[in-house]
Amino acid sequence: MKPPPFEYHAPTTVAETVSLLSHYGEDAKVLAGGQSLMPLLNFRLARPAAIVDINGVEELDYLHQEDGWLVVGALVRQRAAELSALVTETCPLLAEALPFIGHFQIRNRGTVVGSLAHADPAAELGAVALALGAELRIQSTRGTRTVPAERFFVSYLTTALAPDELLVEARFPAARPRTGYAFAEFARRHGDFALVGVAAVVEQDQAHRCADARLAFTGVGPVPILFTDEQGLLRGEPLTPQAMNVFAERAAASFEAEPDVHASAEYRRELAGVLAEQALKSAAARSKKGN
Repeated sequence: MKPPPFEYHAPTTVAETVSLLSHYGEDAKVLAGGQSLMPLLNFRLARPAAIVDINGVEELDYLHQEDGWLVVGALVRQRAAELSALVTETCPLLAEALPFIGHFQIRNRGTVVGSLAHADPAAELGAVALALGAELRIQSTRGTRTVPAERFFVSYLTTALAPDELLVEARFPAARPRTGYAFAEFARRHGDFALVGVAAVVEQDQAHRCADARLAFTGVGPVPILFTDEQGLLRGEPLTPQAMNVFAERAAASFEAEPDVHASAEYRRELAGVLAEQALKSAAARSKKGN
């Protein structure tokens, strides 16, 4: 690695960490897994005056269930969450999405919270957080605040985090009865960033009609995009293939996909519709099994 010069700090407490961030502000970068930061340093796309390495902050290494939430601390590795029986049982959508992230060598070091804080628009976990209605707990020397996922992602690689703040925890709602979850994505090769990814949540009522449906897309714009059933396309209706096809098409038509060297905007939107229908139908089938 050939980064520009920087000061290196290895705090051992959250209080020490946020004090350093308060001191350096925009001139500091937080190091957790380093799977996004290290390439940026190597190519000198990031030039921080200070690196704040939080790997010694043991109080951030926790994964547990609390009052209907799966709570993930900032040092929980993606691979650890992927292999966790608690995650599989409590948050099946997160469990299904994690294996799509890069390769297992990357997931061995990369953290769940770090991926959310980095906010790459092609990353899987932003869509998962949006689809589930996750909450992000943020800390600074000024105190602690909680931001819903819908307000966390601002623009490309930009979040609601202030320069002196640390994202210490992600909270995902635990799986509910009669609710199905599914994740689908398409990439050129396994481990590549997805051209499009879709997270789906479908809830049935006791009469076996749709109570709620949510789709979240990644890879189509500067931030992950959430589509909910505000128009009542599915709510109160049987989950028929035709109804789910219409919902998926409306969802894909609700945003302007961005082109790049890998895919045109038209191709991305078409792919988004196909994947949304697949994920929606899988989630609906699982919601029936969860009765």
